[in-house]
Amino acid sequence: MSETASRALPVQDARIYPRGGLDVLSRAEVARLRDASSGGMHELLRRCALAVLTSGSASDDPRAARDLYPGFDIQVLQQDRGVRIDLVNAPAMAFVDGEIIRGVAELLFAVVRDLAYTAIELGPEYADDLESSAGITNAVFGLLRNARILKPADPNLVVCWGGHSISRDEYIYTKQVGYELGLRDLDICTGCGPGAMKGPMKGATIAHAKQRRHTTRYIGITEPGIIAAESPNPIVNHLVIMPDIEKRLEAFVRLGHGILVFPGGVGTAEEILYLLGILLREENAGLPFPLILTGPTMAAPYFEQIDRFIRLTLGEAAAARYEIVIGDPVAVARKMSAGIKRVREYRIAQKDSFFFNWAIDVPLEYQQPFVPSHEAMAALDLHHGRPAHALAADLRR
Repeated sequence: MSETASRALPVQDARIYPRGGLDVLSRAEVARLRDASSGGMHELLRRCALAVLTSGSASDDPRAARDLYPGFDIQVLQQDRGVRIDLVNAPAMAFVDGEIIRGVAELLFAVVRDLAYTAIELGPEYADDLESSAGITNAVFGLLRNARILKPADPNLVVCWGGHSISRDEYIYTKQVGYELGLRDLDICTGCGPGAMKGPMKGATIAHAKQRRHTTRYIGITEPGIIAAESPNPIVNHLVIMPDIEKRLEAFVRLGHGILVFPGGVGTAEEILYLLGILLREENAGLPFPLILTGPTMAAPYFEQIDRFIRLTLGEAAAARYEIVIGDPVAVARKMSAGIKRVREYRIAQKDSFFFNWAIDVPLEYQQPFVPSHEAMAALDLHHGRPAHALAADLRR
């Protein structure tokens, strides 16, 4: 018996019927999902579906699930009454007494929905629409609207960034911050994975229950390469899969009303540089956008290094766009709540929507995917004297 076979876990076959927008897919859309006309779509669907069926997994190895469930497959079939999803050799952990867990089913439907939208609405025939900044922003808006994420309600959505592999103390701190945010009726949006992406949601669930909030949003925004390595945590109740990293980052910035940053790795540093580069643009100078870097006491040296690096490379103007709060979840929540109130007042005055930040200027250089390579890195202009927002764009890359 092979090592892969010996590690295989219990599996189950199932037929499930999506609800909502997926019951009105056209035959052409279903055909696209079945990989009839676009190479690679089925394998992408399979990888993303396997990730959500193993929701809650602590592994960050994209090969682990594929090794454990080598026989898994998914088919999207057209029925007279809509779409049927057939699962073959699906992870048994996604089922209870033979029935798929409702939250897992919702995440699975989200995968099919978003990949269908990307394949149909953002396919090769629409490539010209994605050559302009406005066209890319419209694509981000369309994806979020199709996912039914955009809600015309008072601003209350806090985006939380941070590492997926963090210490126990750091994780507990993210839960404490999430709890304080939840007590103040704030919802949570993260990258949907474990660690600093799960902790704030977990803390907020308790606070929302204490406040008797019945309509809550725990939004996870990811992209195909990330979700394969970081399965969604089980608290996520709204999942969106963006086509690439840049559209994912723009979705965070336009959807959220404030951003918290917990300790993380290079991905977290990239997110900080992305946001600061946008906020440093002259077009965004007067735009209120609460940004707080926070962590437990043990994280103080980490943020000192981040702060020193930002001041050295981007200057004091960049440092003025964020606050650092160490070891004080209550202060973090109070500052964020106050910042979001300022966002509300600004958007009322500017007649901008609460559910999507149209006013913030995101230039094309922040929207176009960047393929890292030795040649591409060597071509970057990393020198003092450049405009801070342009330097931040290259530092992120």
